[in-house]
Amino acid sequence: MKIIIAGLGKIGTTILASLVAEGHDVVAIDSNPDIIDEITNIYDVIGVCGNGADTDALSDAGVDKAELFVAVTGSDEFNMLSCFIARKMGAAHTIARIRSPEYNDNSLVFMKQHLGLSMAINPELLAAHELYNILKFPSAVKIETFSHRNFEMIEIKLKPDSILDGLSLMQLRHKYKSKILICTVQRDDKVYIPDGNFVLKSGDKIGITAELTEFQKFFKELGIFQKQAKNVMILGGSRTAFYLARRLINGGSSVKIIEQRRERCDALSEAIPKAVIIHGDGAQQELLMEEGLDSLDAFVALTGMDEENILISIFAASHSVPTVISKVNRNELSSMAEKLGLDCIVSPKKIISDILVRYARALENSMDSKVETLYKLMDGKAEALEFKVGPDFKYTNIPIKDLRIQENILLGGIIRNKPVIPSGNDVILPNDRVIVVATDKKIRELSDIFES
Repeated sequence: MKIIIAGLGKIGTTILASLVAEGHDVVAIDSNPDIIDEITNIYDVIGVCGNGADTDALSDAGVDKAELFVAVTGSDEFNMLSCFIARKMGAAHTIARIRSPEYNDNSLVFMKQHLGLSMAINPELLAAHELYNILKFPSAVKIETFSHRNFEMIEIKLKPDSILDGLSLMQLRHKYKSKILICTVQRDDKVYIPDGNFVLKSGDKIGITAELTEFQKFFKELGIFQKQAKNVMILGGSRTAFYLARRLINGGSSVKIIEQRRERCDALSEAIPKAVIIHGDGAQQELLMEEGLDSLDAFVALTGMDEENILISIFAASHSVPTVISKVNRNELSSMAEKLGLDCIVSPKKIISDILVRYARALENSMDSKVETLYKLMDGKAEALEFKVGPDFKYTNIPIKDLRIQENILLGGIIRNKPVIPSGNDVILPNDRVIVVATDKKIRELSDIFES
């Protein structure tokens, strides 16, 4: 599929790398010739040096034959204009990055309708949503929600003293009555789709699917259940901090934001009057202690510097803050942060990349199934996909035990009237939503999971 990306900052480059890995024909547009040279040297893409809203540059990129045009420059207005022109010149679908809080839901609906936008994406808002989900259920290090809002996939890290250490999945099912399914296990750099004989070890990162109530029941049985974080400190007054603080306050939590820039403090005080805004340098340990670090439920580091977020998060963790979350965009620093003991890392550019990959796969779907949701799991080494089953799907009404599912693929759930953890006697029906977990494979249609 031909895809054009305008704007090659951190977000644009991450999207480009993901779509190239998916096998798409990608054209990159940027006004900086050095960036174009670098991108075309690293990736097998065509580079066009120019303005993404210029008809000549768009024509050189072949916009009239593009199935998807994505504008992710630093300007919301420029992105919208680029998408509008690209659509008029023949691009089938357009996606714009729109970050400003001033463009509320009503504005976005209007602009999507009149500019012909297929989708508007806001990295900071999406990151805030992911952060809020974790703070709502802080026993997890990552939470992914499927179409049925009560069915989720949660990642947890097994602590050195975990009672699951040395337990096989078969023993776990007999010992605990919660209806959960362990779909993936990451041990060191390897990811497994485990069977009943797989033995868990301390330090494993495990991915589990279940209904939210079953998660709560399971974590209470394990003795690791934590209530929703009510007293939260946020380091850095970014857009993500704004969106997160507003969501937390609406959910009944108290929020304190520490920000160095005076003008940004004033803007935050006006925008979210119920939050406590502290003008100061959060890297100063004395300030953090004075503002009650020891009494927090959660600490969230959201400055623009990955290194600062990691270091101050480690300091917060050393003071036994129950939940510590750090925003880290650079891949090499994310893995380093985990090795240093930070289990909960959020990356806005990875969130956006997942959305674009899902959207591109959905455009390629046939009538028998459609990708509804796609998440990268276990540091990108596994995927969880949600498919809507169409009327032409040929594997309906067959017991799962009679279906030949390929290796390294697992059915993680079937969502019908209510979610179920599938057993061998369950069947897939038209209009079901089916959760699939896979490693080492890129699945585009539900039928891809079966051996032919």
